[in-house]
Amino acid sequence: MADDTVDPVEKRVGERLREAEQTVAIAESCTGGLVGSKITDVPGSSDYFDRSLVTYSYDAKREVLAVSRESLDAHGAVSEPVAAEMAQGVRDTATSDWGVATTGVAGPSGGTPETPVGTVYIAVAEAAPWGTNESGVTVTRYEFDGSRREVKDAIATQALRDLETALQE
Repeated sequence: MADDTVDPVEKRVGERLREAEQTVAIAESCTGGLVGSKITDVPGSSDYFDRSLVTYSYDAKREVLAVSRESLDAHGAVSEPVAAEMAQGVRDTATSDWGVATTGVAGPSGGTPETPVGTVYIAVAEAAPWGTNESGVTVTRYEFDGSRREVKDAIATQALRDLETALQE
């Protein structure tokens, strides 16, 4: 893994997207726009960054990203199915090549034994060319420690790392 202090992940991701002539859109819940903020810290990000939607509430996830009521009801917002639907929803509504989503519990309260504070699901959805049936989404669960700000920053950075990994495949 590259050293983020020398060559930040948001810069590396931007370079890869620009080289591939691809775009990304972000659906954020627990990070509240921080992933999009990191991406736009890089000059020229308008070449590949489409949007970041902060969909914090259940209603926002349903109305803006078309996350199903059934997934929210059965699994809750902090879940693998909801993260996947968020990433696919932002990818498809933005008509971007990639969709990334974050949904988690930043703390300091709100956790449960099954989903402790610091838990997040990060999803990365790719749009393959039409007719290939190769579009897909991967979701990874993480747990981070620290203050609310530290957890949010760790999640945002990890979301970009997950996108970077997907871009390398």
